[in-house]
Amino acid sequence: MLALALCAGPAQAQTTIKFATLAPDGSTWMKAMRQFAEETSTRTAGRVKFKLYPGGVSGDEKDVVRKIRLGQLQAAGFTGVGLGEIAPEARLLDTPFLFKNAKEIDHVYKAFDADFRKSFESRGYVLLGWAEVGDVNIFSNAPVTRPEDLKGLKMWLWEGDPIAEAMFAALKIRPIPLSVMDVMTSLQTGMLNAVYGSPLSVIALQWFARMKYVFSLPIANASGAAVLSKKTFDALSKEDQKAVMELGEKHFRALTLASRMDNERSLDILKARKLLFTDPAGPAVVAAFERAGEEARLSLVGKLYSKDLLQKVEGSLKTFRAGRR
Repeated sequence: MLALALCAGPAQAQTTIKFATLAPDGSTWMKAMRQFAEETSTRTAGRVKFKLYPGGVSGDEKDVVRKIRLGQLQAAGFTGVGLGEIAPEARLLDTPFLFKNAKEIDHVYKAFDADFRKSFESRGYVLLGWAEVGDVNIFSNAPVTRPEDLKGLKMWLWEGDPIAEAMFAALKIRPIPLSVMDVMTSLQTGMLNAVYGSPLSVIALQWFARMKYVFSLPIANASGAAVLSKKTFDALSKEDQKAVMELGEKHFRALTLASRMDNERSLDILKARKLLFTDPAGPAVVAAFERAGEEARLSLVGKLYSKDLLQKVEGSLKTFRAGRR
C-alpha cells in the first residue's frame, strides 16, 4: 500500500476562488456564473472551484475591489464602477451616448479587447470575460422628455462614479450621491424619486416598484465583466488556466446575449406594470443629449483615459458607421 501511494505522487492542489457580485441570486447573471463555476470544476476535475457571494453580501463594488487586494476574495463580477476602480480607462465604454446600437458595442469591444485586457493585467487582474449590463434608462416619478425636465428630480448618483458625475454635470443637474445598497430605502422615504439603470437591473433590484416613468432614450450602455486576481490565476496549472479562460469567454459572451434579451423582455414587463414610457421631444432634443455626452467624455480626458484612446474609439466608431451606411 505504501509503495502504491508513493508511485501515485502528490495530489494536485485544489483552488477555491471566492467570487462576489452585486447581482442578486436567481438573476440571469448569477445563473450564468453558476454554470461557469460548475463547468470549470468539472473540466478541471475539481481542481478549481468557486464559492459565490451574490447580492452584495460582500459589500459595494469598491468594498469588493479592496477585499480582492487584501486576498479576502479572489474574483468578482463588476459593473463599470468596479472595473473603473481597477482600470480607469475601461470606463470609456460607459460614457454617455457613445453607442447607438448593439452592433457598435460589439465592434468596439472586439477592436479594443486586447488593449483593455492589458490594462487589467498591468494592475494585477485577469479579465475572464465581458458581461454587458445593458442600455441604461432614466426611471422617475415625473415625465422626462428633455434635459430641463431632469432639473426638478431628486436623481440618484452612484456615489463615487465619475462617469455619472460627468454626465449629470454636462446636463446641469445636481444628483444625490448614494451607495447602491442605500437606493431602495431612499426611494421609500422620498429622498430619491429618480434612478438610472438597465431595465433588467432595475427590476432585479425592485426599484421599478417605486417608479412611474421611463425615459425611452438610453443614456449609456453599461459595461460589466468578470475579473480574477492575477496572483490566483498564475498559481493555476497551464491546463487549468486554459480551461478558465476558454469557459469564461464562452459563458460571459452568452451572458451578454442573454442580458440583451432579458432587457428587451424587461421593457415589456415594465409596460405591463403600467410604467409610462416617454420619448425625447424631437431630434433637436436628442442632439442636445448627445452634445452633453460629448462634453462629458471630453471632461474625463486625463482623469480616466487619454485623449488618444478617446479619439481612437470615436474614430473607430465613425469608420464603422460610415461602412454600414
